[in-house]
Amino acid sequence: MRYILRRTGRIREWADIPIIILSVRGDEKDKVRALDEGADDYVTKPFGIEELLARIRVALRRSSGTTIAVPQFNAGDLQVDFSKRLVKRRGQTIKLTRTEYELLSYLVSNAGKALTHRELLHNVWGPEYGEEREYVRVFIGQLRSKIEDNPSNPRFIVTESGMGYRFVKPG
Repeated sequence: MRYILRRTGRIREWADIPIIILSVRGDEKDKVRALDEGADDYVTKPFGIEELLARIRVALRRSSGTTIAVPQFNAGDLQVDFSKRLVKRRGQTIKLTRTEYELLSYLVSNAGKALTHRELLHNVWGPEYGEEREYVRVFIGQLRSKIEDNPSNPRFIVTESGMGYRFVKPG
């Protein structure tokens, strides 16, 4: 199970595709861990083929199927290396939590686009999230404190009033 969960995270670095775990393990802890690690759904054996096909259809509807075309992103003195899951600022490695990295990666992958709270929650925390705006605010604050010179006057992650956030590539 650990191997599968590690692979789930690695897949998320390169592609936004649905990941459904099929397992004989029905323990709630296993399900929660798989979903927290990036799986979109968790189906316990035995299951009916019609149920599996319905879950696949739902996952495909929710997925954009886009891939990250550039393994490295540079914005001024900020670098995000998707292949290594590494973030640097002025050549210094910035330590991010898994969620901070996922949030920054999603923002960077959509640089210039205004992203709603709901969209960020759905794509970073999972499809079952959508109303927990405070999660986004807290993690944006944490990211700003790590990547911005002046977190109260950000140049990378800017607030779009009444909507959400936008990653701005200086230059």
